[in-house]
Amino acid sequence: MARYTEEGEAAFKPRSRRPHSSPTRLPQATIDLIIELRATLAGKGLDNGPHTIAWHLQHHHQLIVSAASISRHLHAAGLVEPNPRKRPKTSYIRFAAEQPNERWQADFTHWWLTDGTHTEILCWIDDHSRYALSVTAHRRVTGPIVLDEFRKAVARHGIPYSTLTDNGMVFTTRLAGGKGGRNHFEAELRHLQVRQINSTPNHPTTCGKVERFHQTLKKALTKQPPAASITELQTQIDAFVDEYNHRRPHRSLPHRATPATIYTSRPKANPASRIDTHNRVRTDRVDQAGSVTLRVNGRLHHIGIGRHHYRTRVLILAQDHHITVINAATGEVLRDLTLDPTRDYQPTGAPKGPKRKKP
Repeated sequence: MARYTEEGEAAFKPRSRRPHSSPTRLPQATIDLIIELRATLAGKGLDNGPHTIAWHLQHHHQLIVSAASISRHLHAAGLVEPNPRKRPKTSYIRFAAEQPNERWQADFTHWWLTDGTHTEILCWIDDHSRYALSVTAHRRVTGPIVLDEFRKAVARHGIPYSTLTDNGMVFTTRLAGGKGGRNHFEAELRHLQVRQINSTPNHPTTCGKVERFHQTLKKALTKQPPAASITELQTQIDAFVDEYNHRRPHRSLPHRATPATIYTSRPKANPASRIDTHNRVRTDRVDQAGSVTLRVNGRLHHIGIGRHHYRTRVLILAQDHHITVINAATGEVLRDLTLDPTRDYQPTGAPKGPKRKKP
């Protein structure tokens, strides 16, 4: 009544319910720091959500602010774009290895230089800690490159218990119709007694950790000046990997720890002791030169049978390097040998040319 007496009809308009004082409100300097951190992290291509900002406030500025408060101030500043159709993270079934080196995930992604040159970036990460073990740029990722980078990672971090990759031909030949045998990488895994795991075809979420790492990597590279050469691109990648492993908090890890902290906090897993041989059977026909071909560990070998067996259909029984060649029609053993992996041609051992008569 007093307000109506003083203001008339204006007394019926809604008024602000904001309290006259807010003792628990964040200081304006902290709010400005939150917005500044958001811009800084976004400028570097790094994660800049409320939990990441809270981690930086606690570890770098000794300020403890809840993620809810940070989210509220980011919304108030107009820095958050709502996405209501986004699938909730609780709908995904998460799994992770229990120890470092228990499982290494690998895959490669694509990137382009300033002149439009296409490159490929090969990534190896630890499933347990998300530690980036090896990230290298190449013109094209091939089988020998995969093997070389894997050996370098093993020399630095030890032999893993298992690997997890997709079904690319640089990782496995299991979908090649049984014609190629094992490639270089598969042969190395068997030699080191490392268990090989491949994802289901057309199911990339199995290798979700390395796929998510690709997204984080590309987001950071986009914020850098475009690289003009592979050497320059590798320099940018190395700087990102150092930041990712040692200074960037990872939300999926306990207490938002860095991957390096988790990777070094537990004993590393080792390969299990097991015996594994590669048994396979393939058919072939003896060529005009009197030989058949067999690919072992990614390398093609010619096995001499004899010219007189030209066009004979044969069965080749291979158990690792032990090879037996059988006439498919009669069952006669035409050749039984231990393959020499250093030689392309496996000779029959018979003397060449006609026999010379003794004088």
